[in-house]
Amino acid sequence: MASAQEQVVKIGHVAPVSGAQAHYGKDNENGARMAIEELNAQGVTIGGKKIKFELQAEDDAADPKQGTAAAQKLCDSKVAGVVGHLNSGTTIPASKVYNDCGIPMVTGAATNPNLTKPGYKTTFRIIANDNALGAGLAFYAVDTLKLKTVAIIDDRTAYGQGVADVFKKTATAKGMKVVDEQFTTDKATDFMAILTAIKAKNPDAVFYGGMDPQAGPMLRQMEQLGMANVKYFGGDGVCTSEIAKLAAGAKTLANVICAEGGSSLAKMPGGTAWKAKYDAKYPNQFQVYSPYTYDATFLLVDAMKRANSVDPKVYVNELAKSNFKGVTSTIAFEPNGEMKNPAITLYVYKDGKKTPL
Repeated sequence: MASAQEQVVKIGHVAPVSGAQAHYGKDNENGARMAIEELNAQGVTIGGKKIKFELQAEDDAADPKQGTAAAQKLCDSKVAGVVGHLNSGTTIPASKVYNDCGIPMVTGAATNPNLTKPGYKTTFRIIANDNALGAGLAFYAVDTLKLKTVAIIDDRTAYGQGVADVFKKTATAKGMKVVDEQFTTDKATDFMAILTAIKAKNPDAVFYGGMDPQAGPMLRQMEQLGMANVKYFGGDGVCTSEIAKLAAGAKTLANVICAEGGSSLAKMPGGTAWKAKYDAKYPNQFQVYSPYTYDATFLLVDAMKRANSVDPKVYVNELAKSNFKGVTSTIAFEPNGEMKNPAITLYVYKDGKKTPL
């Protein structure tokens, strides 16, 4: 029980912890939970009261409707701040709910640039958006690999479509030819028809806007179709350790070039030490974004400390002025809630291991 002088402050976390993307969601939740435990161990006093933080974790199953329902639930629970969501398709509609109830949200995973377009004062992102990711991949495809033609596939989600559009725009501006565009869903597992159509166009590369539950089987099917020399580009959604398992030994995994916001763990200011701590606590669960959800949780509390208040309407102004030295980087914001100077890193898979370029 909280003592008289102790105040319980809830921080919300939302991600898919059920369904095909649960491995990402659990990793995200682990990062936030680890931060909460460390904050409680440190002992935080705000406004003269000892604070006990609690994580209220919700599942949005990567579904926009469940995302807004989870957001409303957190509003009703009067959480002080929210870490999440994972997917752009859930984060964008949820951001309006948080804005309407005046609760700051920090995402370290949703990358669609449209998230910050409405200009909500409660929306913050601590990772590079798809403009940076899609463009970075296009530059590499054209300038470094000298590829001439590409086929583009996206899963029609806010994220997949967004990152594919940016890649297409940047690549075509640099003289790359888009020879085919195909669409799938974030539930599909059979890509033979679209890959057969693409194979007929003989592209140098395929760009996939989507997540690893689709990318893994797609790589296997590309191998079956004899597309062994086609480079495979994707954003942070495919840039996981899991994709190596999902590709199930397909040699085409070696053709993957993917981009992720931020630096590689080894280059993050506190990355290596943090990862050792994470692995000890959550063995074999690390995916991508947990260092960001960890930082996001500390970032919210840092703003509360500076404001000397856990009231969202009070500390949100301090959040906007953050200059926080996190595990991932030093976090500061543009006026629209986008991170200042976000890094991106390109990765390949060497012997099935995700390796920074």
